[in-house]
Amino acid sequence: MSSASTAPLAALLPADPGDASYDADAAYADFAGWAESRGLPLYPAQDEAMIELVSGASVILSTPTGTGKSLVAAGAHFVALSRGQRSYYTAPIKALVSEKFFALVDLFGPENVGMVTGDSSVNSDAPIICCTAEILANLALRHGADSEVDQIVMDEFHFYGDQSRGWAWQVPLLLLPRAQFLLMSATLGDVTRITDDLSRRTGRPVARVTGVERPVPLHYTYAQTPVQETVEDLLSTGEAPVYVVHFSQAAALERAQALSSIKVASREQRDEIAELIGGFRFSTGFGKTLGRLVRSGIGVHHAGMLPKYRRLVEQLAQRGLLRVICGTDTLGVGINVPIRTVLLTALTKFDGTRMRQLSAREFHQIAGRAGRAGYDTSGTVVLQAPEHEIDNLKAIEKAGDDPKKKRKIVRKKAPDGFVSWGEPSFQKLIAAEPEALTSHMQITHAMLLNVIGRGGDVFGNVRSLVFDNHEPRSRQYAMARQAISIYRTLRTAEVVVQEPGVDGGAPVIRLTVDLQANFALNQPLSPFALATFDVLDRESPSYALDVVSVVESTLDDPRPILSQQQFKARGEAVAAMKSEGIEYDQRMELLELVTHPKPLDELLTALFETYKASQPWIGDFELSPKSVVRDLYERAMTFGDFVNFYGLARSEGLVLRYLSDAFRALRQTVPDEAKTDELADLIEWLGELVRQVDSSLLDEWEEMLNPREADAHDDIVPPVLRRFSANERAFRIAVRNEMFRRVQFAALDDAESLGQLDAASGWDVDRWGEALDRYFDEYDSIGTDAAARGPHMLQVEQLPTVWRVRQILADPEGDHDFGISAVVDLASSDERGEAVVTVTAVGPASERTRVAAGEE
Repeated sequence: MSSASTAPLAALLPADPGDASYDADAAYADFAGWAESRGLPLYPAQDEAMIELVSGASVILSTPTGTGKSLVAAGAHFVALSRGQRSYYTAPIKALVSEKFFALVDLFGPENVGMVTGDSSVNSDAPIICCTAEILANLALRHGADSEVDQIVMDEFHFYGDQSRGWAWQVPLLLLPRAQFLLMSATLGDVTRITDDLSRRTGRPVARVTGVERPVPLHYTYAQTPVQETVEDLLSTGEAPVYVVHFSQAAALERAQALSSIKVASREQRDEIAELIGGFRFSTGFGKTLGRLVRSGIGVHHAGMLPKYRRLVEQLAQRGLLRVICGTDTLGVGINVPIRTVLLTALTKFDGTRMRQLSAREFHQIAGRAGRAGYDTSGTVVLQAPEHEIDNLKAIEKAGDDPKKKRKIVRKKAPDGFVSWGEPSFQKLIAAEPEALTSHMQITHAMLLNVIGRGGDVFGNVRSLVFDNHEPRSRQYAMARQAISIYRTLRTAEVVVQEPGVDGGAPVIRLTVDLQANFALNQPLSPFALATFDVLDRESPSYALDVVSVVESTLDDPRPILSQQQFKARGEAVAAMKSEGIEYDQRMELLELVTHPKPLDELLTALFETYKASQPWIGDFELSPKSVVRDLYERAMTFGDFVNFYGLARSEGLVLRYLSDAFRALRQTVPDEAKTDELADLIEWLGELVRQVDSSLLDEWEEMLNPREADAHDDIVPPVLRRFSANERAFRIAVRNEMFRRVQFAALDDAESLGQLDAASGWDVDRWGEALDRYFDEYDSIGTDAAARGPHMLQVEQLPTVWRVRQILADPEGDHDFGISAVVDLASSDERGEAVVTVTAVGPASERTRVAAGEE
């Protein structure tokens, strides 16, 4: 990262921010001169926006993608800093907040930029704060017009129209009247009402900068050839890089694999790619597929990928080495993938409820990514015709002018459930303006508590929030009824009290509890988790995993994972019921009760209801018992094992993000006094597991908390990972899990699975079968509960290059004589990022001694 002395814009700031001699003209001239010196002279729209900003007006910047809105945002922050003011930058997703944080640090220096998201906070007193929209909205609710916010830059402002999150974009407009606003999006539509309302509230003029010609014009084409032919034609006519847009992750990967049969990149490009990625670790099943694809010049890009893979694709694309990228419509949310041509494979998407056509806003968000300013003289947007239309056209062409052949043509029909679209739909969307933004204001317990916590005229503040917003009157009355219902709940719980006013004046409404400083800003259920830790039995063998389950219940649901867990559980349940002879109708009835694993479900649900009675605001959020970290640990799996077991290759990025969130939540939420040695080891193991799979998420988080001078973000190859075995506590857990996985198979008398694990080291199915027969001749079972996997059941001898380990089996007699001996190679483990175990003996302890002495 840049230091203050080298941050380019910080060096231009006046020595005394707010100095009257450094006026609007000086600020404009300095910023415009700096931009020109960087080879970025201001476009007319940028120039107009900057003139309005330095004059004190608010600005709604609605210009196409590629017209430099980010540069205007940087100018806005520069203006605020020069006046000694505090500015906020908001974006819809944490990834964009983080990206902007690093970019602004480079411009203004680390001491001038801070960040606050739901799970981290760095330099939160800085004059520039990057945050999600919800963070700023809750700040506005808590402090109202007295908030220390002088300027607000809201990126991707079209999220104002999002049904579930739009309230967070509206609240700052309603409650921060002294702030100057810069609202930015390429697809806003008619914002006349918002413009007029903002001007009324702030008393500032609001300039709308729009109607700008794209510096890189777009050309639109409707393709009636198969996708592969369309792509080949685009490559041959110099229209690469091509982003092939799909509306499912599976379709994007399938298309990329299909296109690998054609020549996409030249030999020189392929050689350059191979050299650049030579040291890159493609450590997962999907990674190996991606490695083959990028070597041929084809990228894949979607939200389910590991961050390191997405970053690699972006970096290779930025160097012009990926001529085709197959991905989803995530490129419409500010993803930095430079492209010349957007090829849409459809005009419909599944929105979680139904298949529907793209809205004009969605279409223009995607299409607007075509054409790179400074690289391309034009951009191309191609819509691929539906497959049945292409097939019918081919049949007609094949028939030629022969009337008989034409009569015999059997036209293909659209598949069942097809939502009709074609060239007329395409032309209509090209001409359409983005739809007007629709208000989605709401009232919740947390919002009401924040307003009450502000003090002053509580009734007036709530009434203003409910009735002076952008909703129609009927919705405002519904919100009023909701606010009254919430208020009564708060009164009943004695969280809020209402006292008579002085001398017959308005009643005084106040809180009986102190809201934490970051109330509703960070993990909202963390206070519940803290209260629950005290209920758990620290002496229980399952205590560490029970703490994990409490924390997991407070995290957002990773739906693809839970869906696959339920699918697997139901498959196992069906097999068990069939073996028991249960009839079909009863099986189907019982199957409805089978869900994904929910450890401590009854206990947590009961405790949550009790907690909610005294903290009713918690009712805004749902407790969701689940087992992802615990399941991974109890099954003694590696990350790759878990992904393969549940068929989550396309969602491995989501799996990693969840594990990363769980690790951070465990580190931040569990107090030191609640951590046993086993729990501390488990947390350390989880963090190291995430880091070995992809260090991007944790490195970024830790870098934000402890900014470094050097910034390696542009390296094509991720930095070398620290040795897995160097983190002894985490590595011991990984070794224990590898050994215990063998215990679990042994408990099932599953010699076949054990043979698959250890055949390479000489322990095939037959050898494992013999060893298990010897054990079960003496004992009836092998324990696999929490006590059986405890740390005392693993013996470790640490040598310089290997660990010699012995996993003791929990026999029903408690003899603890039979076990599995193995050697763990440290160098191999460091290279692969997981414990590499080689079994050497299975049997009584006396046999282990003979094997170690070479007497086998």
